[in-house]
Amino acid sequence: MKIMQTIHQYDVHVFLWVAARKTRHTLAGLARIVSRTADGPLYLLLATVLYSAGTEPQRSLLHALLLAFACERPLYLVLKNVCRRNRPQAALNIPSIIIPSDRFSFPSGHTSAAFMVATLVSHCYPEWMPLLFSWSVLVGMARVVLGVHFPTDTLIGALMGSSLALLSLEILL
Repeated sequence: MKIMQTIHQYDVHVFLWVAARKTRHTLAGLARIVSRTADGPLYLLLATVLYSAGTEPQRSLLHALLLAFACERPLYLVLKNVCRRNRPQAALNIPSIIIPSDRFSFPSGHTSAAFMVATLVSHCYPEWMPLLFSWSVLVGMARVVLGVHFPTDTLIGALMGSSLALLSLEILL
């Protein structure tokens, strides 16, 4: 249990450091924009474009995305409700910049989905890898800046999303 206490102390320390800087309106505004890119509508647009393209590589990517999301969303919900980690606002009594969609913070679904999409799209379009993973990292950082996740929530979200993407590729290819 000491390791969990150490991880929590690290999380609180980093979160409080970020929270001290989030009052800067520019940082908060940018974090809000970046976070919104991972809300979901862009994923639907990506699926529509891939479906419309009609070529085999794009259809394979679409199938991998659908399989990965079909695994990720239930796992995400189970982990949220089993771990029941309070969001920083409730745990530390520090207001968040946005209102989260649910009560618990672990893992970060935005970060998980962003890394999952980045991993899958990078597999088919390796030249986009630096841009996609930079975006994914920014999504995770934005969730901390916005005050709705601790750093380890986003770290585990990134690992979960990337792992499920690789698993879906392994299954389908």
